[in-house]
Amino acid sequence: MPIPNPNQNEDKQKFVERCMSSEVMKKDYPDSKQRVAVCYSQTKRKENASLLDEVLDSYLAANCCWDDMWDEFTWDIDVTNVIDEDGKIVAEESSKRRVTLNKPFRTPDGPKKFSVYVKNDKGNVVKVNFGDPNMEIKRDIPARRKSFRARMRCDDPGPKWKSRYWACKSW
Repeated sequence: MPIPNPNQNEDKQKFVERCMSSEVMKKDYPDSKQRVAVCYSQTKRKENASLLDEVLDSYLAANCCWDDMWDEFTWDIDVTNVIDEDGKIVAEESSKRRVTLNKPFRTPDGPKKFSVYVKNDKGNVVKVNFGDPNMEIKRDIPARRKSFRARMRCDDPGPKWKSRYWACKSW
């Protein structure tokens, strides 16, 4: 049978009393110490859930977009494929670490100037490298900006897991 849950505005002590006297709880947990532990754990779950709901609600009120919210969270990754500009897998990194999705960063020793972690169409987190490390970016000159965007076909940059998307976004 299901374990009772705290009501919306019920304080912890009243819920524990109600939970301890529940026939379902008495039947499933005859030992009173175990029943108390289960009831208190239910209050903690409710507190954590309500705290998460408050954080999500405040974030959504401020930004009103789910996609932006999930872009800023960090993700644990196991295997990362490093993809070059042609979309080919160059190397695989096998390590568990936390990365921030959709936020480009400079690569000091990398094969390219910038990198970004994104989720590909299969849902895997991949590292996308883009930009020539030996060239200076001169996007403030309108003729160069126009030429670059035409050359890279930035009207349709493609999916997020391709380097062209991020190069066009930075220009």
